[in-house]
Amino acid sequence: MMISTRGRYALRVMVDLAEHSGEGSIAMKEVAARQQVSLKYLERIMPMLVEQGLVEGTRGKGGGYRLTREPAEYPVGEILRATEASLAPVACLAEGAEPCERAPYCATLPLWKELDTLVNGFLDSKTLADLMA
Repeated sequence: MMISTRGRYALRVMVDLAEHSGEGSIAMKEVAARQQVSLKYLERIMPMLVEQGLVEGTRGKGGGYRLTREPAEYPVGEILRATEASLAPVACLAEGAEPCERAPYCATLPLWKELDTLVNGFLDSKTLADLMA
């Protein structure tokens, strides 16, 4: 498993919004400047976060994005799952994957299942508040 740039930037954006949550809606151009990330790239990530209910966006003058919950209520795993195609270590464990015909006798499947559980458990045990500390 490798976390893409999209997932890494999504985490950086979410931490930035959490750190500036007392300021109301935050313009993405401000976040892009602080995080040294392309505004165009962030504009492709933000709809994913909005769609999953992680942030709210407002348009127009004074518009921007803000968190919908407190930073401690955002597991890192939830943010990554909103932006990554899959966090599964192997294709057969990805959400929506076709059942593997080898599964009943696959000697490695228990290893991959355990790794998947460990990775997701670890990512879900960390929150935006932890990353801010």
